[in-house]
Amino acid sequence: MNETVDWDKVARYLDALYEASEGLEDMFAGRKFTLDGHLVGSVGEVVAAYLFDLELNTASTQGHDAKTRDGKDVEIKLTQRTSVAIRHEPDHLIALHQPKGGPVRVVYNGPGSIAWSNAGKMQTNGQRPISVSRLAALYESVSAAERLTQKREPPI
Repeated sequence: MNETVDWDKVARYLDALYEASEGLEDMFAGRKFTLDGHLVGSVGEVVAAYLFDLELNTASTQGHDAKTRDGKDVEIKLTQRTSVAIRHEPDHLIALHQPKGGPVRVVYNGPGSIAWSNAGKMQTNGQRPISVSRLAALYESVSAAERLTQKREPPI
């Protein structure tokens, strides 16, 4: 991960996106202008790479988003909502949550098998949902040896 990223600038850009999203929702009652999909996913990937010193895979790589320096595959999820969805059982899962206007926090950092076995049933889109609160509760049972070492504090 590039050590020279201006995270203050990143935060300002994200704040502007959140402001635009909320403004559009105010203008068009009943319509949601959520920041999701690739945008939120990519933000989560670069933040997790920074936090845990990961090497990101090429964008949209099937399977996992990153690798640790010793080659462990890592799936990364970021949400501003109350749940994330996973398509397969990841080797290792990092789940991040960022409430509107708030800092990113790690809600899960551990074996993907634990999250996968506790996720909901497969949806028609091929994803299994799991709530942020469930992930946070599961995280409490993950031993230090099963977690990736967090190298830095969240930059945003």
